[in-house]
Amino acid sequence: MPAHLPALTTQADRLAALGLLPDDGPLDAAALRSAAAHLATHAPDGSLLVVHPRHLRPSTLAPHLTRSVRTRSGTVDREGFVVVDMADADEFAPTGLEEPLADVYAVVGPDRGEDLANWSPAEAAPELERRGRSPLTLAEGLHWVLQAPDALERNRCFMTIGSRLRKADGTFDTRTPALWISNGTGRDGSQRRGAAKVGWCWWGNRHTWLGFASAVSRVA
Repeated sequence: MPAHLPALTTQADRLAALGLLPDDGPLDAAALRSAAAHLATHAPDGSLLVVHPRHLRPSTLAPHLTRSVRTRSGTVDREGFVVVDMADADEFAPTGLEEPLADVYAVVGPDRGEDLANWSPAEAAPELERRGRSPLTLAEGLHWVLQAPDALERNRCFMTIGSRLRKADGTFDTRTPALWISNGTGRDGSQRRGAAKVGWCWWGNRHTWLGFASAVSRVA
């Protein structure tokens, strides 16, 4: 299983160090650190710090999921990426869960749900509800891998079915966001082999190497 997450204040320091929050924005690094310190007073150890996607979009976070990859010429760092046929990743919204309205919140007890590998999203959603767990959103999954890179392991990756895209006619897009490691084939390109990848799977399909990330609760 993935390594224990660092303290919420340490997670805030990591996000601040990446320079993703503008100094003149509604949420700057100082406000982030203050929010993390407040959350640390009541969120359980091992919780995940999440900045609301109105401040940090999935497409902004993805390139920062850097992974060290061994190649014939040595070890290189490869950035994460969003697949070309999911350019609308930022439009996938929290669905079937209560996302805090706070700028910064904590996700309690994240788990990648590998015991549900080879279930379809359609099958896993009611099972997570039966267990009293809430599926992670795409943004939350990205924050998790950013803070704990080994949350993403080859053949042990996960879907984030807490995010779905509602179409103009009111029905849901059948794509389901997921995070896994690129094999560098097809449109990914060999230069992305080993990189963290934001992709998608069909709502009704099963995959032996994808679990379903979920949490116990969210704390603001």
